[in-house]
Amino acid sequence: MRRGIVILGLIVFSGYVGFLVGQKKLQWQFYNFRPAIVLNSEVPKDKYVNFSLFWTVWDKLARGYVDKTLIDSQKMVYGAISGMVSALGDPYTVFLPPVQNKEANDDLAGEFGGVGIHLGYKDNFLAVIAPLPNTPAARAGIMPEDLILHIKDEAKKVDLDSEKISISQAVGYIRGPIGTPVQLTLGRAGAKELIKVDLIRETIIDKSVTLKIIEKDSKKVAHLQLSKFGDKTPDEWYEVLGQIGKLPVVLDLRNNPGGYLDGAVFIAGEFLPYGKLVVSQVSGDGTRENLNVKRNGKLLKNKLVVLVNEGSASAAEIVSGALSDHKRAKLVGMKTFGKGSVQSPENLADGSGLHITVAKWLRPNGEWIDKKGIVPDVEVKPEKIDPDKPRDTESEIKNDIQLQKAVEMLIL
Repeated sequence: MRRGIVILGLIVFSGYVGFLVGQKKLQWQFYNFRPAIVLNSEVPKDKYVNFSLFWTVWDKLARGYVDKTLIDSQKMVYGAISGMVSALGDPYTVFLPPVQNKEANDDLAGEFGGVGIHLGYKDNFLAVIAPLPNTPAARAGIMPEDLILHIKDEAKKVDLDSEKISISQAVGYIRGPIGTPVQLTLGRAGAKELIKVDLIRETIIDKSVTLKIIEKDSKKVAHLQLSKFGDKTPDEWYEVLGQIGKLPVVLDLRNNPGGYLDGAVFIAGEFLPYGKLVVSQVSGDGTRENLNVKRNGKLLKNKLVVLVNEGSASAAEIVSGALSDHKRAKLVGMKTFGKGSVQSPENLADGSGLHITVAKWLRPNGEWIDKKGIVPDVEVKPEKIDPDKPRDTESEIKNDIQLQKAVEMLIL
């Protein structure tokens, strides 16, 4: 899978911390919280970085703070790094301490403990991008674009508003031991009051590709659901591909929050001819990189409809945008989330991680969809879910009016 390689500005080790600021290299060690600094090279001529204020504050805290047991040098370093990164004002450029970084990697690997929510931001608020199927969140009726305003977990002594916490912090608060409770307070468009949801954590196994064969009017349609573009997506895709044959396909990208960029190019390449443009990346200096189909897909001639909704984001929007622009498929459902940036993740030496926004991406037609989303060809509003109503696979398919519309378009 494609993973950008980023040269970090700040590298954390267990025994010391090394700053890389342009061509300047600083090293120090902690002696009773008072660092000794060694300069190894010259300050860049075009920029002067003054760290004296940082060290002044560090020293005052180490000397004067009332409870010395709360002074944790490693946590202070992580806090300083997080503050530096968050100063950019980009919610998708984040520093992740080791625990949060492991959780992020577990997400893409496909198995973790929690309530089954993919998180993002909507209008600068922490928001649900998508609830995962058959999870506590989905069963409780949590919906895409619900704003998570408050998180409460008595066992963790967490009782806070989400206004000033990052996605990685929110993930850490919401996840926890299997069988333990967590309460979320939600804001939902059109709701007169805030919604409090009590959830019990479960082991979440997030399989990224599932296939169901739907039969209607004596005709069969392949319903391919992609929940994300993760580590195992290509392998899971190939596991089901042989069952499709020449059947018409509903590619269901609803509530898919994205994932690896190469995964999007891979899936688009199943339906688009070799050489077709899937997406363009534009970096900060204006450099443009076109990513084209580089394989001969197996479903080039299958009839195709793509399902999208407010939870379809990032890589899911790349695939749906490419298939739409090349007139390979009609889009059915609701307008997508609108995330048009590319992050490059890197795992650091101590287990922490850094995700940097390195580019914006453009559809083949040149459009940047950030904060705008993609409007489907056929808008179909979903049926409201009653969380108290018994549900099973057959009834869910029958009552899924977006899916039924896609199937009808394929069998006409």
